[in-house]
Amino acid sequence: MTKDVLHTIQENQAGFSKGQKRIAAYILSDYDKAAFMTASRLGCLVGVSESTVVRFAAVLGYDGYPAMQKALQEMVRSKLTSIQRIQASNDTLFSADLITNVLQRDMDKIRLAVDEVDRAAFSVVVDKLLAARHIYILGVRSSSFLAGYLHFYLHLIFENVTLVTSNSAGDILESILRIGPGDLLLGISFPRYSQSTVKGVQFARDRGADVVAITDSPVSPLYPMASSALLAHSDMISFVDSLVAPFSLLNALIVAAGHRKNADIAMIFNRLESIWDEYGVFGYSDDV
Repeated sequence: MTKDVLHTIQENQAGFSKGQKRIAAYILSDYDKAAFMTASRLGCLVGVSESTVVRFAAVLGYDGYPAMQKALQEMVRSKLTSIQRIQASNDTLFSADLITNVLQRDMDKIRLAVDEVDRAAFSVVVDKLLAARHIYILGVRSSSFLAGYLHFYLHLIFENVTLVTSNSAGDILESILRIGPGDLLLGISFPRYSQSTVKGVQFARDRGADVVAITDSPVSPLYPMASSALLAHSDMISFVDSLVAPFSLLNALIVAAGHRKNADIAMIFNRLESIWDEYGVFGYSDDV
């Protein structure tokens, strides 16, 4: 789908108006930047009106400019280097109040997740967690924080949870060496996708384990290897990833699993409260 944007432009250039040819030329040469520009900004840059940019998207067969922009973003999301992200952010994040821009983009990601998360797939994943013989959680680089957060709570709910902590493909394969049928691997990866995670997911699938992908898009390399997927956008267009939507999605998954294991959770936390009190874990000692 995403490659068709550029192909469609190339195939239809002969029929474009003068203004449309300017838009086409810019997108073909700098699609990584154009993908994150508003119609107004793109029009200003190439010397045409915002309405001309909107009509250009319609000529290509898209239902408005946002649809064309989303198609471009899907294409470049996994390919942008850190330097390209910084360059792109100069035209977006820093055009006005930085704090407002960053927080607004984070809120937009959560709103998208509310609208787009597949409820049926979510329920299936909860069922898989409860049925799994052993649960493995794999996420590296920035996704390691998501993996660690998920593990912190799931290991309170389930007895059979392993967090894969290594970043190297070789060590990951060693960590999940015994994975097999009846086991579940939660593979977490967001752009730029780590090949170490991809190889770990492929190994788990080849050994007969069930795989759930927690990622951003159907174009993610984890998506076709998983039996179920939970998707949430993470792009910030900076060298920093926006992980608020994935974190919220994991919160929902933890709460849903905990609700299904409600009696066990109550027992576990009653026991923990007794241990914390006995050892003064959250108290203040006299010599502090």
